[in-house]
Amino acid sequence: MNATTATLTATVTKAVIPVAGLGTRFLPATKATPKEMLPVVDKPAIQYVVEEAAAAGLEDVLMITGRNKRAVEDHFDNNTELEHALATKGDTARLDAVRRVTRLAHMHHVRQGEPLGLGHAVLCARSHVGDEPFAVLLGDDLIGPGEGLLERMLRVRARYGGSVVALMEVAPDRTHLYGCAKVEPAGGAGSAYDAHDPLVRVVDLVEKPAHGTAPSNYAVIGRYVLDPAVFGLLEKAQPGHGGEIQLTDALRELAHSDDHPVHGVVFSGRRFDTGDRASYLRTIVELACERPDLGPDFRSWLTDFVRAGHEAPGG
Repeated sequence: MNATTATLTATVTKAVIPVAGLGTRFLPATKATPKEMLPVVDKPAIQYVVEEAAAAGLEDVLMITGRNKRAVEDHFDNNTELEHALATKGDTARLDAVRRVTRLAHMHHVRQGEPLGLGHAVLCARSHVGDEPFAVLLGDDLIGPGEGLLERMLRVRARYGGSVVALMEVAPDRTHLYGCAKVEPAGGAGSAYDAHDPLVRVVDLVEKPAHGTAPSNYAVIGRYVLDPAVFGLLEKAQPGHGGEIQLTDALRELAHSDDHPVHGVVFSGRRFDTGDRASYLRTIVELACERPDLGPDFRSWLTDFVRAGHEAPGG
């Protein structure tokens, strides 16, 4: 078996999660607290992402970190003093919750050094990933529990090789906020992966196109399964949109090649954007409403609050 064949048939076991961003949209809350540690109900946002990777069978997780991200590392590490205090109190429920976090995955960390873009952050994973395919999960995107998006993407990679991106249809007036894909039917063994999430072949990608220039309204969201061939392209990449090394540009080159296909799984399930303040608040409300321990009382209060017609001060 040659190196190319070995790469195509390799099982994905590693997840890379970039968490080096500054979180400026949430200042001053993120001045000393990583944005990934902002709570979504009673768990930090980043924990949902690691749980998703672990549920898909990816128990080797590499965090690409930066300055002031020590709290992210600490969250997934043991805290002997806290565990002892909870055990002494007999608080087994919270003790189990704390210990469960440390057992989600084998955690690794590497610093990006300079915030040079998502492509550069992914390149920082090269020494850990090696010549294996790997998943990338962005911490700002939470996928609804039980949606199984990452699992479907891994199956596509196992069947077709190459790289896989998650796509979601967005309104035309929002395409400028995303990387957008030009797609065609995957063909071959059928142009749809299943009835709910059609599979497409990505033939071109544009990072945050200007208004009216997007190749489609299929936006790339924060889940990728990447062939290690992407590293060579990122290593040679020049700064693109925003003066940063863009992962989209490297994927575009792969999509134009004959031997490294890029497929897209079109996702129509629930996705929560915790990188935007209004979306972050909606995420908390929706997930809290679904919780069996919190939902009934919270929904009742929320209904009364809305019925009361509360307005902003001075409104």
